[in-house]
Amino acid sequence: MSRRIAFGIDIGGSGIKGAPVDLDTGEFTADRVRIPTPEHSTPQAVSQVIAKLLASFDMPPKTPIGIAFPAPIHHGVVPFIANLDKSWTGVDLPRLIKANTGHDAVVVNDADAAGFAEQQYGAAEGKDGTILVVTLGTGIGSALICNGVLVPNTEFGHLEIDGKNAEKQAADSARERENLTMKQWAVRLQRYFDVVDMLLSPDLIVVGGGVSKKYKEFLPLIKSRVPIIPAKLFNQAGIVGAAAYAAAEEKHLKKREKHDKKH
Repeated sequence: MSRRIAFGIDIGGSGIKGAPVDLDTGEFTADRVRIPTPEHSTPQAVSQVIAKLLASFDMPPKTPIGIAFPAPIHHGVVPFIANLDKSWTGVDLPRLIKANTGHDAVVVNDADAAGFAEQQYGAAEGKDGTILVVTLGTGIGSALICNGVLVPNTEFGHLEIDGKNAEKQAADSARERENLTMKQWAVRLQRYFDVVDMLLSPDLIVVGGGVSKKYKEFLPLIKSRVPIIPAKLFNQAGIVGAAAYAAAEEKHLKKREKHDKKH
C-alpha cells in the first residue's frame, strides 16, 4: 500500500520551510528544506521562494499542498499582516501561489496549523471533544479544534483580561521582558487559563511554543479543572499541520462535490 503524502510549508519572519509529510504518521518523508525569508518580504518575493522550495522536491502533481501563514486567513485572503511586508494586506494567497508556481494550495493560519498538527499527530492525538492549543512565545497563538474540525482564526491571545491584553501579560515575551520567575509567570498563566476555561469549557489544553520544553518548571504550578499538557511536535508542527489540513480540506471538497452531484 502506497503512502499518503501531502506537502507542508511554514512561512515565518526569518525562514520559509517545507517538507513532504506522511499523512498516516505525521513524519517527514524527506529532509526539510529551509530558505531565508526575503528581507523585503513582499508577496511576489515570498511566492518566488515558495516556488523554489516546491521545485526542490519531486512531488506527484496531485499532491495536496498546505501553507501555514503568520496572519489570519479569510477564505484565502490575508486581511492584515504583522510579521511580513504590509503589502500582504488583501492578497488572495492561493491565487498568488497558483499564478507563481502552477500549484493549487490550501492556506491556514500558522497557529491553526500547529494546533491541527497536535490534534492529529501530537499531544492531543486520538482525543475527542474540544481541544485548545495555545502557543506561548512573542505573543499567544491559539487554535480551537472540536471533534477533529478546526475552528479557524481564533485570537484568544488578544482576550482582554482584567482590563489588559492577555498576551502582553502572559506571553513568554512578557516573562522575559519583566524578568519574571516561573512562579510569578505561572500566576499570570493561571488567570489566563481560568478565563479561557470559563469561556470555552475545553476538554484539553495543549501548550506549545519554545518555552513548552520547560513545561516541568511552570505547568505543575497551574491548578485547573481541565488537563493542561505540553505540545510534542515543536518546530515541525507548522509544516505537519499545514500538510494535514490541506489533505483534510481536499477530502472535504471531494465529499461535497460528490454530494452535489447526487442532488
